[in-house]
This record gives sequence, C-alpha cells and structure tokens, in this order.
Amino acid sequence: MPSYEEVFRRSTEDPEGFWLDAARGIDWDVAPTRALDPARAPFYRWFPDGELNVCHNALDRHVDAGRGAQDALVYDSPVTGSRRTYSYAELRDRVAAFAGVLVGLGVGRGDRVVVYMPMVPEAVVAMLACARIGAVHSVVFGGFAANELAVRIDDARPKVVVSASCGIEGKRVVPYKPLLDSAVELAEHRPEACVVLQRPEYVAEPGPLDVDWEAAVREAEPAPCVSVAATDPLYILYTSGTTGKPKGVVRDCGGYAVALRWSMEAVYDVGPGEVMFTASDVGWVVGHSYIVYAPLLAGATTVLYEGKPVGTPDAGQFWRVAQEYGVKTLFTAPTAFRAIKKVDPEGELARQYDLGALTYLFLAGERLDPETYHWASELLGIPVVDHWWQTETGWPIVANPMGIEAAPVKAGSPTWPLPGWDVRVLDPAGKPVAAGEDGAIVVKLPMPPGALPTLWNDDDRFVASYLSAYDGFYLTGDGGHVDEDGYVFVMGRTDDVINVAGHRLSTGGMEEVLAAHPDVAECAVIGVADSLKGQVPRGFVVLKAGVASEPAVVEAELVQLVRDRIGAVASLKDVAVVAALPKTRSGKILRRTMRGIADGLDEPVPSTVDDATVLDALRPVLTRRPSAGEK
Repeated sequence: MPSYEEVFRRSTEDPEGFWLDAARGIDWDVAPTRALDPARAPFYRWFPDGELNVCHNALDRHVDAGRGAQDALVYDSPVTGSRRTYSYAELRDRVAAFAGVLVGLGVGRGDRVVVYMPMVPEAVVAMLACARIGAVHSVVFGGFAANELAVRIDDARPKVVVSASCGIEGKRVVPYKPLLDSAVELAEHRPEACVVLQRPEYVAEPGPLDVDWEAAVREAEPAPCVSVAATDPLYILYTSGTTGKPKGVVRDCGGYAVALRWSMEAVYDVGPGEVMFTASDVGWVVGHSYIVYAPLLAGATTVLYEGKPVGTPDAGQFWRVAQEYGVKTLFTAPTAFRAIKKVDPEGELARQYDLGALTYLFLAGERLDPETYHWASELLGIPVVDHWWQTETGWPIVANPMGIEAAPVKAGSPTWPLPGWDVRVLDPAGKPVAAGEDGAIVVKLPMPPGALPTLWNDDDRFVASYLSAYDGFYLTGDGGHVDEDGYVFVMGRTDDVINVAGHRLSTGGMEEVLAAHPDVAECAVIGVADSLKGQVPRGFVVLKAGVASEPAVVEAELVQLVRDRIGAVASLKDVAVVAALPKTRSGKILRRTMRGIADGLDEPVPSTVDDATVLDALRPVLTRRPSAGEK
C-alpha cells in the first residue's frame, strides 16, 4: 500500500483525482464528473453534478449485495437490561417503514425533522428515515432543557419532531415528553406533528400534536429511497454554547458520504463485517459520524450503547461490550477512560474479559493527557490513537491513520494531518510560526469533503465565525504547534492561552503536568484576572478513588510539579482538590464557565448543568479571600 506521505501528497497535489477515486467507494444514481466546485468560494461544494441517496448507501446496497443477514446495529442498554441486534435487512425494513410514517405526515425532500431522543435504536431509524426520503434531520441531544430545544426548533423550523417519552441516565428516568411540550410552547415555530416513542419506564400522556410511533409504523407504507443532489443538506447539527444563538452546522450528502466511507478504512481500519463500538451519543457529531453513518456506509457492525462507562453495574461495561460483540475498534472520549481509571486504577476489571478482538482504542473530543494515554496503552497493549476534529469538520483533521500507515506515537499529539487537511499554525499577524512554536491552528481552504459548507441559513455568520480571522483559512479556534517531524500538538482553545506578566502560557500545558501526578484523575486550569500580572493560573483537580494522601499535601506537590516542569514563570500557586469538575452533557469540562465565575463575570451557566455541581467545584474560589490586587 502507498505510504502516508504518498497518500497525503496526492490529496494536496491532485485533490480532484484523489476525491473522485474516493467517490467510487459509494453508489451514485448519477456519478459525479468533477470533485470540487469553487465557483462561489469560500462556499465550496463537492461533487456538484452527482446524485445519490445516503440511506441507500448505508443499508440497501449491502442488502442488494447479499449481506442482508449480517449484523448492522447492536443495541446494548445496561440501564434497562435490553439487548437487540438488527441485521442490515431488518434495519432497512424498519427505516423504510418509519420513512413511510414521515411521508404520511407530509414530510418531503428538503423538509426538516428535529429528532430529540435518547440512545435507542429508533433514534438511528429516524435519522436514516429522513435521509431515505431526502428530508433534513436535526438531532438535538436528548435531555437538553426546553429552552435549548425551542431555540433549535425555531431555527430549523421542522415540519415534524420525533421524540421519546423518556431517557435514562444511570438509575434516573428523565421524562422527555414534558420537556418537548414546554419547548413547543416556547417556540415561535409550531411543528405540524410530534411522533413519540413510548418507553415502558415512563408512559407519557399524548397531546393534540402527538402521533404514537408504534401505531403509526403499523399503518405506514414503506417508502423508497429518494435521489438527491450531492450538495443537498443531509442534516443540521447545532453547536452547543452558553450564550447566543447556537450555530447550525450543515452537512451535505455527497461529500459527507465519501469522506466517512474513506475514513473508515484509512483511519479506523474497519471494513465490512467488522465491529465498531463508538461510546458517544447520537446527539453529538461523533455519534452522527461514527455510530450511525460511517460504520453503515462501510458495511460494518455498529454498537449503540445506552449507559455510562461506570456505574451500571460497574466500570467494566466497555470491556463487557468489547468481549460480547467482538469489537475491533473502540472510540470514545478521554473523559470516559479517566472515569474508568479513577474507579479501577489497576485495570483489574479489564483483565476479567477476553479482549482478544480489540485492536484499536481511538480517543477524541478533548486533549488526551499523556497519563491517560500511558495508562490505557499499558493496560490494553494495543494502539491508543489520539485524534482531533470538530463538529464543524465532521471527521478527523489530525490522526494516526491506522489503515494507511501507523506512525510512531508521541504522547500528547494526535499525530499527522489526514489527507485533504492542509493544517498550518499562524501567529496573530497571519504569518507561519516556527516548528515547535505555539499559534492559532488553521486549515487552508478549501476544506475536504465532509466539512461544513456553511451554517444553516446564515452564510454571513459562517464567514464571520470561521473565515474572517485569516484570509484563505478556516479558523479552528484551537491553538498549538507542529513539531519538526510534522506532528500536530493541540493544546486547547486559543482562549485558553493566558498572559502572565507578558508571557503567553498554555493552560493545556499546565493541565498536562497536573494530570501526570499519580493521584490525579482529572484536572482543569483556568486563568484568573490579576491586576499585577494580568492573569494568573488556578488549578482544580479531582483525585482518584482511594488516594490516602491529604488534599493539602497533593496540592502542594502539584504546585511544585508545575514549577519543576514549566518553571516559576507559570505562577501556578493555587491548586484546589475538588469533588468534581463541571461538565457539559458530552463530558467536556466547562472551563469557560469556570473562568466566568472565578472572574466574577455575569455569564449564565448552561441549563444542562446542575448549578450545584458548578458551585461545589468552584467553592474554593468563591469562598477564599482574594489576594492583593485580585478581582
């Protein structure tokens, strides 16, 4: 096989030929004759004269090829004790039936459907049913508060909302139907119908707009696949934010299908009949891309897991799933493994299972600290692959491409830019920085297929948010550097770089040091305003279970560790041991909210986060007397 360097060079020197070759990996109703349309740059379009159906590529073509009996979707829910497996033929039939329900409710090509559901097979069915008839789905993370759902309803203006009576978090039942009802009342746009899946854990009282899922499916006429333009939108996925209107990231049909199908082989090394377990949620981009679309486009088996990595009934659930279904590639967030490591630091639970089929562990969603990387590598004895991408990009920007050429690992780096991604690091003036020097990580336009072509009904905001900082480049919002070997190091959001007495310091670098302490499970460093130095860093750490040391001892050790590793210039003199760090529903630490509270700013806490969690985690900041000159 060609080397990474050869593949990458071709993707940059001959992108037209490279991506037209990749496009042959999917079925087209009208095959494209060209890859890139730059006519309306910076609003680039991929495969402009092609036509296809993404649902056909995910389901029907595998059935037509004689693999209808192969497992397509495995549903595993330790929180309900449910397990079900759907073959490609069974999943196709369920999707066609629900597509018929949507058609019967007046949904057609280009209409929007909001999907507000927990991690159940029907969520996947609803997404694929929209794709089948050319409708545009917008999945909203299940359990989002009514206001967040209402904002998304108003922006997407769906004809139909698809929901469930409830979700389950641990041992807690979360009623969705009352949240949906409140959102419909709050929203200015009124959907024509709400299809509701009744779950036995909570049976909701139907309202005037409601249609029962099961009853509607029984009466529906299965719908065929509708051919759409490659440039038509497949879905809208809203980025989360604490303030302002969320941005509706648009994903096109053709470019996304081509890129995801290509990435399964090139990055994740997963092919037909192999099993991929992505422990995320369908409400996030990872769930869209690598629970639903990419594995099915590749003809693989995908695992849909309803539950958390620890707690139901223990921290061995990921290992159990890997053993039971013969998982080859496991993909989750570093947060999940830090949670497992905290409860089972010696990895005893993992050793109770046969993980012989497990070949790769992929981690993304936040920076992978070296401590977690080393722990997982030593425990599993397989490649632990850090990789970096965003909601906007749809698939990885930087990764260790297991299906092309496995590169030597450098802890803290997600490795190399993938083919199609021209990654640069620029200073504030827009000039390239030297190897090893931190700056803003950007991607030269055009971005490859699969990346967002624009924001939903907001081209101006797309340009202002992503393209205006550096002419000809997409601004990722992350900072970092590229070393002399071409390895990319992503140190965190650019607004996580703090200025301490004229020295620009990465809080990510300090977090890396704190995480290396053997007693630390997870950590966060934020910058706090200081009248003398401009900003000073403050650290918060959660300790592993069973740590015998006194918190004050650990705090002192951590302050000294940063001084030893980074130097006195870091000025990290305050580290607090806390019970928990405030997080989003997807597990990302709310550093921005922490900074806002620590600085005394009037910034609202997202309603998806328990205020008590934030306040408890920040109590050391809120209760101690500030030093001289500190706000």
